[in-house]
Amino acid sequence: MYHERGVRQPEIAARLHMSQPRVSRLLREAVQRGVVRTVVVSPEGVHAELEDALVERYGLRDAVVVEVEGAVAEVTPALAAATATYLDATLVSGDVIGVSSWSATLLESVNVMRAKTSSTAREVVQIIGGAGSPEVQLHATRLTSRLAELTGARPVFAPSAALVGSRELRDLLGREPAMAEAMRAWSRLTVALLGIGTLDPSPLLRRSGNAITADDRRQLKELGAVGDVCARYFDDAGQLVDAPFSDRIIGIAPDRLRAVERRVGVAGGLDKETAIRGAIRGGWINTLITDVEVARNLLRD
Repeated sequence: MYHERGVRQPEIAARLHMSQPRVSRLLREAVQRGVVRTVVVSPEGVHAELEDALVERYGLRDAVVVEVEGAVAEVTPALAAATATYLDATLVSGDVIGVSSWSATLLESVNVMRAKTSSTAREVVQIIGGAGSPEVQLHATRLTSRLAELTGARPVFAPSAALVGSRELRDLLGREPAMAEAMRAWSRLTVALLGIGTLDPSPLLRRSGNAITADDRRQLKELGAVGDVCARYFDDAGQLVDAPFSDRIIGIAPDRLRAVERRVGVAGGLDKETAIRGAIRGGWINTLITDVEVARNLLRD
């Protein structure tokens, strides 16, 4: 009556002349004895088994796997939509959100994200220098300001290039009031939204003027680097590589980044598979949003 006909428990109790608690008890017993079984059929495009397997295999906090249709170029819109949905479901009041400034996927995510009806974050903070060449500067600014607007948060900008000319200049800029404010906010982060890069800079990063040089890339390759998070490069085991420009980076320190409770890495495409694996192994991220092909390859190792 309950499972096949949809009759409610009070009506069942009345028809069979028994108490409602007894009806509930018998229904529970039916489940325990295997008389009633629940079967969940995932909708097309939902990959719960892959997500669970990634969480178990790599000790992740969470994983989201998305279906990508068509060419490789379709990876970014799919990841962006999934990231927007994930943030909508998981952000809580009082969150302090750190964002890597030069991620095209994160920018697309905020473009498709819905505004919250009430404040769901306290601050949105750039965690790597967000100043760049004028023609692309607006992208880094928009990512931070738009996410702050959507979540009712206060934007905190890091008004400097991500990579400066010398260690002395880095230290000097770090004492500027606006930059110092951003650096203090890094210790308050509860969520970090992170793009995962390879040794080849993305078009957005290259156009920003914050990309490393060809000589730097050759040195990193010799050192075994496979990818980066916020310009912190690591090898395939996730270990930090002593990059020749490390002391010229204006961005969150590795230890501070890995101390953030939720570190959400958003990346896909087989060209980023090795970098994604290194980011997971090194604890740079503990939540992964990626595509089906990458997820399956990560589980084949």
